[in-house]
Amino acid sequence: MDNQPSWDLYRSFLAVLEGGSLSAAARDLGLAQPTLGRHIDALEGALGYALFVRSQHGYLPTEHALQLKPYAQSLAATASALLRAASGSAEAPRGTVRITASEVVGCEVLPPIVARLHLQYPGLQIELALSNRAQDLLKREADIAVRMLPPVQEALVARRVGAIELGLHAHRDYLARRGTPATLADLPAHALIGYDHETAFIRGMKHHLGDLTRASFALRSDSDMAQLSALRAGFGIGICQAGVAARDPALVRLLPEAFAPKLETWIAMHEDLRNSKRCAVVFAALADGLQAYINGPQAAKTA
Repeated sequence: MDNQPSWDLYRSFLAVLEGGSLSAAARDLGLAQPTLGRHIDALEGALGYALFVRSQHGYLPTEHALQLKPYAQSLAATASALLRAASGSAEAPRGTVRITASEVVGCEVLPPIVARLHLQYPGLQIELALSNRAQDLLKREADIAVRMLPPVQEALVARRVGAIELGLHAHRDYLARRGTPATLADLPAHALIGYDHETAFIRGMKHHLGDLTRASFALRSDSDMAQLSALRAGFGIGICQAGVAARDPALVRLLPEAFAPKLETWIAMHEDLRNSKRCAVVFAALADGLQAYINGPQAAKTA
């Protein structure tokens, strides 16, 4: 290709690929559908092959489009990282910092930490990308990650902040209705809250729960927040971070001597961001806040 396609074309391509239609991509990017259509036509013309099959069901990606997808995603992540870096200032910590964390940590633990941080540095904008998938810091999908596994990539600055303890919990109302299990062997007789699809993390945790399997759960969800909501609603017995449950007087911890696995917790960022003021202050605030959370009350009232 004599003329390199512009980034705008790849951005439109990725939006259509992920949205499945011009209308969905238009809503996502804030562009008109005809503009997006011209972008796709221009990119296909520059590449010399079709990227989508147009149908009444939307835009169906061709094999060529699927091959290009990871590269377009990498371009998008790099462009976002560039904008975050450009938003910073040499005089004071300001600009955008993107943090990735699990659902529960992001919803239950980080908000007061970033609220205090924003009071101290109002020029900072925080983006929270919540997912149980480990986003790639080397590809700049995020600036800083809170992870439950030690980072293995050499180009990262990492700090261990402690271990988050997990426990079995139930709402007081549920225990009043169904009674309190005396041992792990009593759990199958209760309404249990658990996973839907097994992951590597779950396989590593299964030995803590004996013979319980997916079929043992009365409520199954892969969303940790959905499980936590069901626990708070009195559905049954589930696993929750002890520090999160300790904040709710209605949640009772069960069998702490028999079930108390811990999640090693780390904060990591790309080494290229070591000298970034905006990232440095956020990294430090996360480390201090998470350590305070981990060292605080770690158990709700036990039964």
